[in-house]
Amino acid sequence: MKKRYLFSLVALSVANACQAASYPTPLGPSQTDFGGAGLLQTPTARMAKEGEFSFNYRDNDQYRFYSISVQPMPWLETTVRYTDVRTRKYSNDPSFSGDQTYKDKSFDVKLRLWEEGYWLPEMSVGMRDIGGTGLFDGEYLVATKAWGPFDFTLGMGWGYLGNSGDVRNPFCDASDRFCTRNNEHAATGGTVDLGDSFRGPAAIFGGVEYQTPWQPLRLKLEYEGNDYQGDFAGKLKQDSKFNFGAVYRVTNWADVNMSYERGNTFMAGFTLRTNFNELKPYYAEQSMPVYQPEPQGRELQQDVVANQLSELEDKAGFTAPKIQVKDNTLYMTGTQSKYRYSEDGVVRANIILMNHLPEGVDTLAVTETRYNLPQVTTKTDVSSLRSQLEGYPLGHEQTLQQKRLEPLLPENTDQGYYIEDDRLSFSLSPTLTQSVGGAESFYMYQIGLLGSANLWVTDHLLTSGGVFVNLANNYGRFNYTAPPPDSQLPRVRTHIREYVGNDVYLNDLQANYFQSFGDGIYGQVYGGYLESMFGGVGAEMLYRPLDTDWAVGVNANWVKQRDWDDMMRFADYDAVTGHITGYWKPPFADDVLMALSVGQYLAKDKGATIDLSKRFDSGVVAGVYATFTDVTREEYGEGSFTKGFYISIPLELMTTSPSRSRTRIGWTPLTRDGGQMLSRKYQLYGLTSDRDVRFR
Repeated sequence: MKKRYLFSLVALSVANACQAASYPTPLGPSQTDFGGAGLLQTPTARMAKEGEFSFNYRDNDQYRFYSISVQPMPWLETTVRYTDVRTRKYSNDPSFSGDQTYKDKSFDVKLRLWEEGYWLPEMSVGMRDIGGTGLFDGEYLVATKAWGPFDFTLGMGWGYLGNSGDVRNPFCDASDRFCTRNNEHAATGGTVDLGDSFRGPAAIFGGVEYQTPWQPLRLKLEYEGNDYQGDFAGKLKQDSKFNFGAVYRVTNWADVNMSYERGNTFMAGFTLRTNFNELKPYYAEQSMPVYQPEPQGRELQQDVVANQLSELEDKAGFTAPKIQVKDNTLYMTGTQSKYRYSEDGVVRANIILMNHLPEGVDTLAVTETRYNLPQVTTKTDVSSLRSQLEGYPLGHEQTLQQKRLEPLLPENTDQGYYIEDDRLSFSLSPTLTQSVGGAESFYMYQIGLLGSANLWVTDHLLTSGGVFVNLANNYGRFNYTAPPPDSQLPRVRTHIREYVGNDVYLNDLQANYFQSFGDGIYGQVYGGYLESMFGGVGAEMLYRPLDTDWAVGVNANWVKQRDWDDMMRFADYDAVTGHITGYWKPPFADDVLMALSVGQYLAKDKGATIDLSKRFDSGVVAGVYATFTDVTREEYGEGSFTKGFYISIPLELMTTSPSRSRTRIGWTPLTRDGGQMLSRKYQLYGLTSDRDVRFR
């Protein structure tokens, strides 16, 4: 009896010591071998901080894992992964894929069910390898609870995570169909088959992560549920189900990982990370114009207005500003080309206008345009703004009388002044075209320079063109020469090797006529060489109500394939292509945009494309898309359907001054002909982003 009390006292003392001990602040969840927050081979219930982006690499005898994990929401983790299977060749045809080892592409998702409480652990559910060949497909339920410097995890896995089958699948009690699982791997990959989810053998997994007193170092111990008897790399020997590892944080953005797994295999790698919500521009914060009122008379004074126009360009970011007065309203119109959030430019413009306000003006109307399409007018009450600028007496603060309206452009003005916009402009920019995970080469690329010119013939008619100079590419390895035997698809994109073989070529040359019809309705018609592979004519209409969470657009095009041997001429193939697209920002997911396009594609296949993107606080946008058409998996070939991942980055994160320009980096697993859209140069939804107060 005394021994029992003694053991209880010792246990209680150890527990109190662990809870009260001083230990370093946790560094946040680390990444697994597969990508995603977890231990080594197994996940935990933890989620990274919202906005975290991680690039992970792990290497052992049989596999190399390359993965990217993004935390778009606090409760959602997504992972895209490439796996290099060292023991297998990509294909049995060396003339096609050479000596390249097999590459597997897969996608994972994890959802948090509830957060950790005082008593309850954090709980998550996840699925691994959803849209691939199923080499590592598995599902899991997992719970994690912190106790001092220890983070304990216990979970149940199915599929790859539960191959050892050391416990009965609890879902078998609901239906016998959960007792078996189809373990065959998809031949062409790219399939999304959830029919075997949570079926077949199940196993317990778990472990602990220990934050050592030396903060950069964390230690891991796990017990896994996989027995490695059905691995694609071959039947792997497992001397122990316990794995050991360590994570060392070299700096805030880099971890080094080492582990000893299966009782016989070393794994090593690293993680590079950043947080899209926390990225900040390099430039110093731009100072606001100073409020120093010097009112004008009833009529605008030319020299005063000239200075205002210059300030509107330099300090408020408005290109080609125009100032005009009608009745008691001062109108300012211009294109915001500097500040990513249009309200930043409006605030600055209002101060500049207030400093030299004509007598009798009681309202300011600042109208933003883009490509000469009026977007939105911000109407501000002068007396309310003056009170705000002069400062409210303590306890007498008021709300600024300001609202966003449909564009207000006076038909006739008493007088007006403006800085004329440049009709002709030039630009030179580097470009990168890439494809990852192909049979011929894991990474295919084209690097070049694109020189572009724009000429406004009238206020609505824009002519533009670009010349591409090919600096380097390895698309000569692209051996795809014909669709699968069962396919009737025309080759609309797989002639890429022939196109990029040109050292210098006319990338595009077209004319666009833009028109605003009022009440949120916009349109354009266009014609010419519309992209590097197709030319033709087309039209687009967009309905986008002001400051709403939705919009709808439609485009229709007749296009003809350009001749890759002489890109000023056309080949025989032509097609009608176009889509109806709905845009929606769901209220339950902050800064998420869902776009669904339905229509006919370049290969005359019919179907739909869904695009999901998340905008982070820094302005970085991360998105995924997938296209499903009436083309069968056999006709499409390897990959089964078109999909991809992209990141759009504001250039102001890398420049010394504010900028609205962006650059986009995309990952496309394979270049195939099904589900391919026309790459239109100008799209009205992007040109009208100022109509949305939140999403820019």
